[in-house]
Amino acid sequence: MPKDHGIGASSKRREDVRFLTGRGRYTDDINLYGQTYVHFLRSDVAHGRLNAVDTSAAEAMPGVIRIFTGKDFEGVGGLPCGWQVTDRHGQPMQEPPHPVLAQGKVRHVGDPIAAIVAETPAQARNAAEAIVLDIEELPAVIDMKQALSPDAPKVHDDLTSNLCYDWGFVEDNKGAVDEAFAKAAHVTTLELVNNRLAPNAMEPRVAVGDYNPGTDDSTLYTTSQNPHVIRLLMGAFVLGIPEHKLRVVAPDVGGGFGSKIFHYAEEAFCTFAAKQIKRPVKWTSSRSEAFISDAHGRDHVTKIELALDGDNNFMAIRTETYANMGAYLSTFAPSIPTWLHGTLMAGNYKTPLIYVNVKAVFTNTVPVDAYRGAGRPEATFQLERLVDKAARELGVDPVDLRRQNFITTFPYATPVAVEYDTGDYNATMDQLLTMIDRDGFDARAAKSKAEGKLRGLGINCYIEACGIAPSALVGQLGARAGLYESATVRVNATGGIVVMTGSHSHGQGHETSFAQVVADMIGVPEAQVEIVHGDTANTPMGMGTYGSRSIAVGGSAMVRATEKIINKAKKIAAHLMEASDSDIELKDGQFTVAGTDKSVAWGDVTLAAYVPHNYPLTELEPGLEETAFYDPNNFTYPAGAYACEVEVDPETGKVTLCSFAAADDFGNVINPMIVSGQVHGGIAQGVGQALLENVSYDENGQLLSASYMDYAMPRADDLPFYQVDHSCVTPCTHNPLGVKGCGEAGAIGSPPAIVNAVIDALHRGGMTHVGHINMPLTPARVWAAMQG
Repeated sequence: MPKDHGIGASSKRREDVRFLTGRGRYTDDINLYGQTYVHFLRSDVAHGRLNAVDTSAAEAMPGVIRIFTGKDFEGVGGLPCGWQVTDRHGQPMQEPPHPVLAQGKVRHVGDPIAAIVAETPAQARNAAEAIVLDIEELPAVIDMKQALSPDAPKVHDDLTSNLCYDWGFVEDNKGAVDEAFAKAAHVTTLELVNNRLAPNAMEPRVAVGDYNPGTDDSTLYTTSQNPHVIRLLMGAFVLGIPEHKLRVVAPDVGGGFGSKIFHYAEEAFCTFAAKQIKRPVKWTSSRSEAFISDAHGRDHVTKIELALDGDNNFMAIRTETYANMGAYLSTFAPSIPTWLHGTLMAGNYKTPLIYVNVKAVFTNTVPVDAYRGAGRPEATFQLERLVDKAARELGVDPVDLRRQNFITTFPYATPVAVEYDTGDYNATMDQLLTMIDRDGFDARAAKSKAEGKLRGLGINCYIEACGIAPSALVGQLGARAGLYESATVRVNATGGIVVMTGSHSHGQGHETSFAQVVADMIGVPEAQVEIVHGDTANTPMGMGTYGSRSIAVGGSAMVRATEKIINKAKKIAAHLMEASDSDIELKDGQFTVAGTDKSVAWGDVTLAAYVPHNYPLTELEPGLEETAFYDPNNFTYPAGAYACEVEVDPETGKVTLCSFAAADDFGNVINPMIVSGQVHGGIAQGVGQALLENVSYDENGQLLSASYMDYAMPRADDLPFYQVDHSCVTPCTHNPLGVKGCGEAGAIGSPPAIVNAVIDALHRGGMTHVGHINMPLTPARVWAAMQG
């Protein structure tokens, strides 16, 4: 029977009450006394020398309080990059400065040049139009390979070239990999593009800066996935504000998908300007502004090769990828195509030799950073398209080829430096095949053919690394921050529990699932547990939410803090019952002495902690509050198998999704309903990438997809009903909950399944010349591929 409460129960999301009734409190809902508004004048050219900015006419316009330019930020730190990559030659990456407002040059369309602070948004916008810019337009570099040519215009004049780094991994494998290819019985080669995406969360970014002259305290309200990280980066590296004088608040946040991890110029500006003018400063992004100011995702161009022996065993994988950094290094950008991508190139397979080369390139485009999956979708797409192509070339069943090469023994140390602790890839494949009725596919294909359509079936596997860890390891790999998580558990005198977490919720249901964990451990109703997050003033230092780390890392911190609470409470209960604390058991909110009928309720013990009339004062302090920091020993490794059936219209190239199935192993599941919802959302984003979404620039660096008129996202009628299963469970062995993470799986596993299905449909229709089609598989692209 399904559980009705605690760990494993599909408890309804408590936060949805306020969200669905319009009672959420988002950053744009925050309006402070004396508030002003800022509008950013942004570059409309991709590359240019900024000779002069004349603000004299604008300064005289109604409502204008002050206009800031790059000169106001001379001596102020630039936006920092949080991860340093060392290249395959042992050299650190090229790391150009990233000013808050442009200084000397503009480097992409949307680069902020001036900031107009006025009494109203309209007045700020009107004044922006009166600013006169003298920009000497320079040739823009957009294509990554062209950017590396010796005569290419340099995005940053003080760098030696547009190459950020040339990373090889594992460099010691390179010679053996090349030798394996020379000896291979068969080699499959595939060149592909992982298309650039715009994140498009439901809530655009907002920043409100406030300054209190009486205390010299600064406060930033912002749409962020990790307020403590923003406080650290902005305070220490940009504005020079001590952390105890800087508060960062991320209230309700309407989606992030990675784009709200990073520290942005607008946050630093609003905080800085509020202190300068001694009034609150607010900025709310428009949708069109988000396309040219929010970090984009993906944008890789890759050549990948697979070497197989005469028995179709995988011998080696070799890849070369060009990864777009955009005009500046965003907070975690260098790590995405390297340590979050290269380390996953083994996938689910026991390939003995792997070599990954990544060339990160500066171009005159919006910076590129983590987007849902962050490196793992890129790795999975490359690998799973390659394996499918290899199966076709060899004339073998794509499922059988995968099964033959699956990793089956755990723990398994891959040749790309990570060790999978648990997994059962045959189990998830078995579960998938029971869900999709593969035996009935031919009949469905015949029905589609009779209706003038081509039907295809795509199957693929994935594995991802979640809960980025551990701090000591990632520090060696270039991370400039720890990757632990924290929790403080405070028990009130009457038994209520408040959990303060360094994690942040922006749609994942943390207020529900975190409460389930703590309530289950103690044996009290979930309603008795309150979750507090998003405010650096009342939560312990934590790294925030991204990389499907919240329950694996943040939840583990809660478990450790709650264990401390329980241990102390047992000592109090033992004193009350005149027993040894080693004999005390806690179940369903009752402390009992083992083997007796003596018991005392949770509320009685918590009251004794705060009214210590009968209390072991010689052993314990009064009160019941504990804090824990959890630094994981390893990544967690969710894995699964996905399948998609499509129909392709041979007359138009239109692709219709007929069905989609996902069998995932997420380890132990806290809330099955929330997990299913996360998979549903991830698949929708994967469908968007596979069929619809594409950030496109022209040769001059003008963004051609800068609105929803030109950037298509999936709607309800683009999506089939999903079959989602997470009954295959191999618990994680190195965190106390045995959880693995689920938030990004759908976005990782779905794109290759869809593309595999479309290629399968075309081959079944006799178009065997089509080896690959780059995403998004728009009707025009599919039709063109069919024509050869």
